[in-house]
Parts: sequence; structure tokens; C-alpha cells
Amino acid sequence: MSETIRLEEGAKRVRAFLGGVPAADTTRPVLVWEKPYCPTYYFPAADVPATLTPTGETRDGAVVHDVTVGGTTARNAALTRPEPELRDLVRLEWDAFDEWFEEDQPVYVHPRDPYVRVDALPSSRHVRVVIDGVVIAESRRPVVLFETGLPPRYYLPLADVRQEVLRPTATTTSCPYKGTASYWSAVLDGRVHEDVAWGYRTPLPESAPIAGLVAFYGGRVELHVDGRRVFN
Repeated sequence: MSETIRLEEGAKRVRAFLGGVPAADTTRPVLVWEKPYCPTYYFPAADVPATLTPTGETRDGAVVHDVTVGGTTARNAALTRPEPELRDLVRLEWDAFDEWFEEDQPVYVHPRDPYVRVDALPSSRHVRVVIDGVVIAESRRPVVLFETGLPPRYYLPLADVRQEVLRPTATTTSCPYKGTASYWSAVLDGRVHEDVAWGYRTPLPESAPIAGLVAFYGGRVELHVDGRRVFN
């Protein structure tokens, strides 16, 4: 933990569940930026009904605890820190818990950063996707997704993509602002180009305009926007 701790009191109700039982439930969470790109939730100790058992180990100066609630124990799932700003707070390790909620909406991967904005805007930009010299998608009606700190992503209607070259894969990823994405590979002349495209069938409300659309990795295909190649 750096000498200067960036933290901010939140106002959302935040809950973490273990075995179907809330291990923490607060309306006064503390967002702590341990890394520059996303915050971590710390809970007031009084709002953590779970039993915390010190393991005798430390991690980056923090005391490590097992967490037990409702007969279920998550090993090494909580941290407490000695810094004055954090002394009465508990950090729960995100992946150790079954479900996280902000108010009554599930949240994935990490807390939503209050300073990250997501805008999904309809556009008339000309987008072409090329693999091995073959155009596999072309559209003048993309939805461009702008997310703070990331390059624009161009989501295309499925009708503007050559369906016969796409093959669904088992890959999925999750995002606290968009939801869970499914992936496709492209097959051309017997060659498989792995996980070149992704899309959100049922995105979270703030990203609703990209529902059912497909985006392509500029680093895995030739992605051209208004005649200019994009590599992101």
C-alpha cells in the first residue's frame, strides 16, 4: 500500500454473499484505489457479520483472515490493515465470494468506478473487418462504445457480419459495466483465427445499445474505420 492512500466513502448498498448468506452488508462502503485503474471495496467492520479468523499470515503489510458465515468458510478471504485510515475496515477478496451486489444489481470482476463513464452511441462510421485479405464484416451503422481509459470499440450488427465464418467458442469474460461476453473464432480456408470477436447478448443497462452486436479485436484482424486501420 502506498504512503498516500486514495479513498472515498460511497453511498451504495454493497453486499458480498458466501454460501447464500451475506458476509458483508453495508450502506457506507469505502472505495480504496489500491491500483490506479479500479477501486476496491472496504467494509466497516461493524457491517461484516461473518467471523474473521486470523491465519497468522500477512500480505503486503495486511493481516490475512479466513471468513466464516452460515457454516461456510472462505480461506484467506479477508484483509485488515494497520493504516489509520483503514484500521476499522475490512477488505473482502472479490473472487472468494459467490455473489456481489451494488444495491440489488449483481456486479462482476470489481466495483464500478464512479469516475468511469460508458457511452454507447449509434454511428454512421464505415467499419470494415478483414482477415487474410477477405472482408468478413462491413457496416455503416456501428454502435461505438466509449469507456473511460479504453480505446473506442466498434460493435456491428450481426447482419453485417459473414455468419458462415464465425464459430462460437467456450471463452467468456465479464465486465462490471457491460456484463458477460461470449466469443467467436473465424474460420477461413480451414484456418482458425481464435477468439477474434466478442459480443454481449444481454448487457447491463448502461451498455444496452450493444446488445446482440459483435466487436472485433483490431490486433487480431484488420479493422478499418473510415479508411484508417485501427489496431486496438
